[in-house]
Amino acid sequence: MGLFSTEFHLFTLKLLYPCIFYYIYKKYNNIFTLERAIARHEVREIEQRHTLDGSRQDGRLGEDDNVIIIYNRVPKTASTSFTNIAYDLCAKNKYHVLHINTTKNNPVMSLQDQVRFVKNVTYWKEMKPGFYHGHVAYLDFAKFGVGRKPIYINVIRDPIERLVSYYYFLRFGDDYRPGLRRRKQGDKKTFDECVAAGGSDCAPEKLWLQIPFFCGHSSECWNVGSKWALEQAKYNLINEYLIVGVTEELEDFIMLLEAALPRFFRGATELYRTGKKSHLRKTTEKKPPTKETITKLQQSEFWKMENDFYEFALEQFQFLRAHAVREKDGELYIRAQNFFYEKIYPK
Repeated sequence: MGLFSTEFHLFTLKLLYPCIFYYIYKKYNNIFTLERAIARHEVREIEQRHTLDGSRQDGRLGEDDNVIIIYNRVPKTASTSFTNIAYDLCAKNKYHVLHINTTKNNPVMSLQDQVRFVKNVTYWKEMKPGFYHGHVAYLDFAKFGVGRKPIYINVIRDPIERLVSYYYFLRFGDDYRPGLRRRKQGDKKTFDECVAAGGSDCAPEKLWLQIPFFCGHSSECWNVGSKWALEQAKYNLINEYLIVGVTEELEDFIMLLEAALPRFFRGATELYRTGKKSHLRKTTEKKPPTKETITKLQQSEFWKMENDFYEFALEQFQFLRAHAVREKDGELYIRAQNFFYEKIYPK
């Protein structure tokens, strides 16, 4: 009888184990879910209280309405296609877009113009929130003693692809303003022929552009082949730019911007996919370079440094993307918020 009773109890426990574990799981899972809900409710209450208190205390612009974005666009990196997105959204999302038009597209400002530009951007309240764009080298606002720096963004491109595109653009223009006469119009020489002949418009030194744009306004930035300029450009990319995308993955760049800065870029991804201006500007008569031409350019130190910078930027962009999106059925989706606050005191 005793043996039978023991076996019976063991059999009964085996049947009850799943029920017990399920009960424990549901209990603690419900507690965790309840804690998250309570924490989120507390955060909302505190945020609402602080927002109301802040609006009573002063009449300053809201945080989002005081934001300035600077896109110091590098030539021939799909910058016009991207800028058109900003123009198309500015009325709907209620911000201003301003083009920085420098004389002869000179990317380096004089010291007095640097001061003027920093003051304009910082104190021109009527133009806030604002999106500034132009072919201008990075400018460190902190040097001028302003309390708040703008948000920098940018896009770069494979250095040889960028140079080839610029070479043909100077000769044949693009489909954006097809009737405009270009500086080298009439020159029918292909890029391959130019490289073979050692022409100046396709010289390896012409690759040196993206590094100085990110390096800034120091004289060494524009010293072709400067290792200091390369390291400074990398430093600025990591520390002074919110996001730097690549032309080859422009849609993903726009998707990340919409997730990070919805005040400006809400609706940008869909507009890029379906809008008429998404791929508006295309260089005409562009012929891909041969392998021999590419190999010759890749032997130069200037290409090695510019490519080093491009690969560095690409790796950083892909790192940001990997942590911001998820893939499902071949499509990319922005991840939902993956943190919350709790144990907030005082109440």
